[in-house]
Amino acid sequence: MGEQHKTIAVAMSGGVDSSTVAAMLKAEGHILVGLTMQLWNQRRLADKEGMPEQVQGRCCSIDDVYDARRVAEMLSIPYYVVNHQERFERDVIRPFVDEYLSGRTPIPCSLCNNHLKFDQLLLTARQIGAELIATGHYARNAYDPARARWILKRPADASKDQTYFLFGLTQEQLAHTLFPLGDFTKPAVRELAHGYGLALAGKPDSQEICFIPGGDYRRFIEAYLEEQGESVPDSGGELVSAGGQSRGKHEGIHNFTVGQRKGLGLASPSPLYVISIDRDSKRVTVGEEPELMRDFLRARRLNWISIAGLSGEMRAQVKIRHRHEPAWATLRQTGDDEVEVRFDEAIRAVTPGQAAVFYAADEVIGGGWIV
Repeated sequence: MGEQHKTIAVAMSGGVDSSTVAAMLKAEGHILVGLTMQLWNQRRLADKEGMPEQVQGRCCSIDDVYDARRVAEMLSIPYYVVNHQERFERDVIRPFVDEYLSGRTPIPCSLCNNHLKFDQLLLTARQIGAELIATGHYARNAYDPARARWILKRPADASKDQTYFLFGLTQEQLAHTLFPLGDFTKPAVRELAHGYGLALAGKPDSQEICFIPGGDYRRFIEAYLEEQGESVPDSGGELVSAGGQSRGKHEGIHNFTVGQRKGLGLASPSPLYVISIDRDSKRVTVGEEPELMRDFLRARRLNWISIAGLSGEMRAQVKIRHRHEPAWATLRQTGDDEVEVRFDEAIRAVTPGQAAVFYAADEVIGGGWIV
């Protein structure tokens, strides 16, 4: 990588990917420091009804800290656990709860990347004398002299592409970050881990949001508010059809997300889905699948990567969910910090609170938050 003379801080999550990154960089002769971010006490809400004491298959647990420390010891590199629980709660947990209470569907992983995993890691890295950070994300970045910009690109392993969650990275962050796994497939990374003698080479990938036990975000919101001495706001209201006809009652808009099918409590000869959620009227509109289709969206709080900003209209492929196949669209600036996205063909379940990420082939042009 041509950076042997620099010290690199490796973000170690305790998983196979970041552990392999550390082993790779160590083998290449780099000076390394391992850093793990302590973000959330996994047992904090365990005393609340319906909240399990410990859940497997999540990242950032105490077991993961143990695994990361064990890898650092094996590689004989300094290792530190950095406590960012207060900031994580402020910048990730509370916005997550508030977004759901407002009828939107947040992406905590993107918030965490934007506010903590890169911002704070870079700050900590510099404090300990490291000039670069390296992570186990599947992405690629490189400097383009012609544009005088750092470019973020999709990885070789499309099935592990994490660029959707990284759209908020700044030029400064991209300039000081290494993604060593960008050119590898996941099976190849596991082979490398075995080759380096890492005991966790076969460790399963984390599948859950790190602070949501069992994926039950509704129960988490209730337990968190109870701990804070707050009650869940009364946002119960009507379930209505797209034409405004009442279909029943619901107990709170935080129980729904656009595109949701289960848990509506309605009998219908055809499957019904949540079409939209209105915070002010507390109405949840339901309808059949064709009514979920939309040909445009607006995104705000934009971050541009491969370009400095939008001038005029631009063609791009757009992802509106992590697993969404990018769809062709035209981007047009409609405000100082707003872009209108018009799709060539209608797409399913445009969800406020999620991200719209813009691509030109493998390059990430930028992205914003759907409103």
